[in-house]
Amino acid sequence: MLNNKRILIIKPSSLGDIVHTLPLAHAVKRCFPKSFIGWIVQQSFASLLQADNSIDAVYPIRIPSTSDPQAGRCAWFNALRATLNTLHSLRRQFRQQPYDLLLDLHASFRSGLLGRSNPGGQRAGFSTAKELNTLFQNHLIHIPETTVHAQEKNLLFCDYLGIRTADKDFHLRTGTKDRRAVRQFLLSQDITETSPLIYANPAARWQTKFWPKEHWAALSDTLHENGITVIFGGSPHDRKYLAAIAQLMQTEPIIAAGDLTLPQSAALIQQSSLYIGLDSGPMHIAALAGTPVVALFGPTHPSRVGPYTRPGSRRQHRIVRAEELDCLECRKRSCPHRSCMRKISPERVYETATSLLQVHRNSGRERK
Repeated sequence: MLNNKRILIIKPSSLGDIVHTLPLAHAVKRCFPKSFIGWIVQQSFASLLQADNSIDAVYPIRIPSTSDPQAGRCAWFNALRATLNTLHSLRRQFRQQPYDLLLDLHASFRSGLLGRSNPGGQRAGFSTAKELNTLFQNHLIHIPETTVHAQEKNLLFCDYLGIRTADKDFHLRTGTKDRRAVRQFLLSQDITETSPLIYANPAARWQTKFWPKEHWAALSDTLHENGITVIFGGSPHDRKYLAAIAQLMQTEPIIAAGDLTLPQSAALIQQSSLYIGLDSGPMHIAALAGTPVVALFGPTHPSRVGPYTRPGSRRQHRIVRAEELDCLECRKRSCPHRSCMRKISPERVYETATSLLQVHRNSGRERK
């Protein structure tokens, strides 16, 4: 039994992967309400976890990415120095109150080191983990060939713990202050509670995932002309790109990127009628929050990382792809033509979006 046990989740990034881990934390807390759940996470995502009452302690860390295109020439040295400092800090915190069980869902050498910062305890990780991560684990979670989606892989930890997930585990928790901030933002933009609202996310980490700016402009203008409000979300770093889209539009866009925090953006997605965007973290937030998703896919696999729908769920999402191409799912981060995204027309996305809005309108699901 895990009641009264201290359980540490190691999943520092990325945003989508963190979202895919939340149902596991919810299931553990539901089945073992007296357990204490901690989570090691990158500082930039910590606020999302702090709003979730299933998570008892959040340990924010700051280790720079070495794979980010903006990482720079000293990325490896900076990451090493930050890792050593982080291990020292965590070891000091865990020495007084160590954890009984560590769940390493990140599956990297660094996450294995993070687990070692806890004195003692049992450690579990994926058997397919790379970078020597399996050497850090006491128990290995085997992934059946039939398990494809990243969400389902994470839920294999439930089997290891002897528990099952329930529909109530698949939810997104947002704070009262964040929801209030979203209402104030919407009022400042003269957006009423009754108007259909689409959260659009045009940015992603991979350049090959981007949809042409002129397509976003045409889609947004058409939606606006038909009485549907579009809000462009994202991080402060996305504002320049979103401004370039705005310059191509005939109507006045609403840009929330940089004006809302991550938890506030999650609350806005939660309250939206529909999400339209790329394969990115906000897409997974929308899926977990129960917001219908229209996702534009090209170089990545929808079956592996698409918006997740629990078997038997009534939630519906739509994937839009240029199915006629034979280069889909190439997983390349650079491409000279990016045909897989360019060939998705604004007209097709508009038809898909309005059709899905109608489906959920008929089922009684409007703005939350």
